[in-house]
Amino acid sequence: MRKQLQALRDVMAEHKIDAYLIPTDDFHGSEYVGEHFACRKYVSGFTGSAGTLLVFPQWAGLWTDGRYFLQAEAELKDSGIRLMKMGQPGVPTLDEFLRNSLQPDQVLGFDGRCVSARAGRRYYRMAKNRGARINDRLDLVDEIWPDRPPLSAQPVWTLDETHAGESRWDKLERVRETMAAEGADIFLLTSLEDIAWLLNIRGGDVDCNPVALAYLSLTLEACHLFANGAVFPPDVLEELEIDGVDLRPYDSFYAYTNRLTADHTVMLSTRKVNTKVLTSIPTGVRLLDRTNPTETMKAVKNETEAANLAKAHLYDGVALTRFMYWLKKNAGKAPITERSAAAHLEELRKEQPGYLQPSFDPILAFGPHGAIIHYSATEETDAAITDEGFLLADTGGHYLTGTTDCTRTYALGPLREDQKAAYTAVLRGNLNLAAARFKKGCTGVNLDYLARQPLWDLGLDFNHGTGHGVGYLLSVHEGPQSIRWKSMGQDAPFLPGMVTSDEPGVYFDGDYGIRLENLMLCVERETTLFGTFLGFATLTLTPFDLDAVDPALMTPSEKDLLNRYHAKVCETIAPLLPPEEAAWLKEATRPVE
Repeated sequence: MRKQLQALRDVMAEHKIDAYLIPTDDFHGSEYVGEHFACRKYVSGFTGSAGTLLVFPQWAGLWTDGRYFLQAEAELKDSGIRLMKMGQPGVPTLDEFLRNSLQPDQVLGFDGRCVSARAGRRYYRMAKNRGARINDRLDLVDEIWPDRPPLSAQPVWTLDETHAGESRWDKLERVRETMAAEGADIFLLTSLEDIAWLLNIRGGDVDCNPVALAYLSLTLEACHLFANGAVFPPDVLEELEIDGVDLRPYDSFYAYTNRLTADHTVMLSTRKVNTKVLTSIPTGVRLLDRTNPTETMKAVKNETEAANLAKAHLYDGVALTRFMYWLKKNAGKAPITERSAAAHLEELRKEQPGYLQPSFDPILAFGPHGAIIHYSATEETDAAITDEGFLLADTGGHYLTGTTDCTRTYALGPLREDQKAAYTAVLRGNLNLAAARFKKGCTGVNLDYLARQPLWDLGLDFNHGTGHGVGYLLSVHEGPQSIRWKSMGQDAPFLPGMVTSDEPGVYFDGDYGIRLENLMLCVERETTLFGTFLGFATLTLTPFDLDAVDPALMTPSEKDLLNRYHAKVCETIAPLLPPEEAAWLKEATRPVE
């Protein structure tokens, strides 16, 4: 058993807590969190980016999704924590488990700053129905973590209009128009990406996610930003003040919400604000639970952002194509490992104009590691890359001109027939989804089958979503849109300007994994008597590996889609490469007959 788990149980007993919940969250509901907030990781040892730990005195379980099953099994070994595989037959949801396990008069504890208000409400209702109680003011991990990292405090900088495409003032006014239409006089915003987008600021308080720790309250006349004033340079403060944004201490936000009165009508999203925000607002204040208007506003890229994103993907395509050339030439001939290959790709990206940093930790997974969907090589697991099998490379970058995310699976030696068949099925799904033409109002649930059908025909599947939204120099995973086969109850329709990934895959435990990912911009195709029809324009520009393709398994239309994509890659990228690499690219994008 992990000593951290036992230490947590000891302080639970001191505080008379019968069950303690630790999600993977900061105070802002971020997908990725800074080291200060890595409480679940500290107690459990599981390093994945998604999961919830529930601890009882005699039992502990960790719920995570299919991306992390293999990783979690390895990292939780001998920890005393049971892996609860979400969505699998016979595995109860966290809520179901709590309803069946929490007994009358028992107390469920958690840090309400790290649990969404919507989830907190569910726990309160469940506890009441069970005759149990909630204590949401306990950060028990802080009591057992002697060297806990402090809150991050990285410098804040502004994203100018040539990159943002819209002024801070105009964005604030757009949100105020929505507030007025809803009858709200205060809008509380706690999502870090939304605050960064709204104020055209960026920071560095979350790895690979250029945001600053902050809360925001917008009224029809003023804008209050709660953040660490020490990280704002004088010129940034001056810009904010010009647009009516005043800076207040980060930790004074809850005192501010506690001073709201019955005269106020407050708009917020209980999916985004944490439980403490909700419970700190006095009874009598009228609350409007709405989706943050900033969520869709930032998801729909404006013309400037769309044009800039094309540049980012051009530069990224150069780096990725040069990496593929280097890999093909050196695998099996020079010493290369997963980590050294990732470092080489990072150096190639650093040579590109406007490159800032990775958009997530790189996934370079050779051979059997490719079956671990979100594998991350460590010093202990760093595998040598040889001239055989597959290398799966899922990487991305933040540029001043936008964010990229691309996955390629490279054949480094002769492949078996089943490997080529699997690769070709994944490729067909990627191409068919990218070619979709659909009526405005469709969601990702309507489109997912296009990507899975070639795999389902073979009795294969993948245990993750097919597509996620992508931010502009913000989170590489962004809502509200997504592409998945099963509805999550919050399916958002596609709108022109949204950027979404297209990433089918297939994984064989202990053998290999394949994933192929491009980013796509939603565009309007035409309007007829039957409505407006949309489609996708592919942004990513780097070859698929034809050495892994069996053309006999593709339809003529699929071959045409592949050939047209490769022709565009060659035409766009080749002029930016050295002569030898340009000649290689021409061969790597040869037409499939």
